[in-house]
Amino acid sequence: MAEPLAVPAAEVQRRFALYQDKALTQPVAVTSRGRPRVVMISVEEYERLRRRDRQAMKVEELPPDLIEAIAAAQPSEESRRFDDEVA
Repeated sequence: MAEPLAVPAAEVQRRFALYQDKALTQPVAVTSRGRPRVVMISVEEYERLRRRDRQAMKVEELPPDLIEAIAAAQPSEESRRFDDEVA
């Protein structure tokens, strides 16, 4: 996803149709006092993100490269402090 186009809320209010169209191809961050408050995105992008958040797969359905990556993963040194919590 592209970096959001930052636009002040007053500008979005004045030219809403323009930024609505821009949000079809890139995120539009609506700012207030220079800080991002909300992001406008296309419906397609919103639905894609929702599907991704709710995606659940059986291990058998995972792509082979992901299974290999999981199998090869090593815990960080920091995680060793939790070793005593695993029986």
